[in-house]
Amino acid sequence: MSVTDKLVSRLPRIGDRAGGGPMVAVVKLHGLITPTPSPLGRGTININTVESALTRAFEHDRLAAVALTINSPGGAPTQSALVAERVRELAGRKKVKVLSFCEDVAASGGYWLACAGDEIYAHPSSLVGSIGVVSAGFGLTGLLERVGVERRVYTAGTNKVRLDPFRPEKAEDVEWLSGLQSQLHEQFADWVRKRRGDKLSSDNDDLFSGEVWTGARAVELGLVDGLGNLREIISERYPDAEISVAEPKRPLLARLGLAGAAGMGMSTADRVLAAVEAIETRAAWSRFGL
Repeated sequence: MSVTDKLVSRLPRIGDRAGGGPMVAVVKLHGLITPTPSPLGRGTININTVESALTRAFEHDRLAAVALTINSPGGAPTQSALVAERVRELAGRKKVKVLSFCEDVAASGGYWLACAGDEIYAHPSSLVGSIGVVSAGFGLTGLLERVGVERRVYTAGTNKVRLDPFRPEKAEDVEWLSGLQSQLHEQFADWVRKRRGDKLSSDNDDLFSGEVWTGARAVELGLVDGLGNLREIISERYPDAEISVAEPKRPLLARLGLAGAAGMGMSTADRVLAAVEAIETRAAWSRFGL
């Protein structure tokens, strides 16, 4: 658990107590960004999991600001964009400032989310950036034949099985994928330019290279506005404000602490999928030494 997590865990939830002063609502955006819910109840970020928390946060009638605490190695670009756009939509409707706080890592899609804030803060040791696009998979050519399984695929359309992991890789398929990645990369870069504007360093060619920087270096590059954690920045900016937390929804079993028990009743296929998910999750975080 991060320092900010420990602080936030002690804070009241929205609606826990009445008061007449201003309110700063905190929304935790922690985990991989993916449209696929975790079968084991692990934290994931997508428009469905965060919608209720965002709505509650922006609905408060004494709202002075909304704070996003971000701890994510990234993930699906579309979900990153949908969540960020929803934040901006609600902020515009409420006419309230949004502050983003990068925790351990706000990289790739995590930084996309951070840019939904009007201001971005990070710890000096936070890992920030990774403005790029990555695709990964496995080449399983010949695997099924070795175990005596015949795979049958029937398509209408010559490009329906591009990059099939059970078929040899084709140069034209890789070129096609590279084109898609370039388009997504440019959309990501355009979003960062739109949100950060002339704050970005104009003399650094690596800003959109996929590189990752510490929070301290990110300030120099204009990727973040300053250094500090949620508690100190909010106390300085809104000294009289009450802080409340609106957490994204989690699966019922996870809320009851029964995700592990649920896993015991999984089918073999579901266990395999859960194992793959665990490996992919571990790999996403381990890229940043976490």
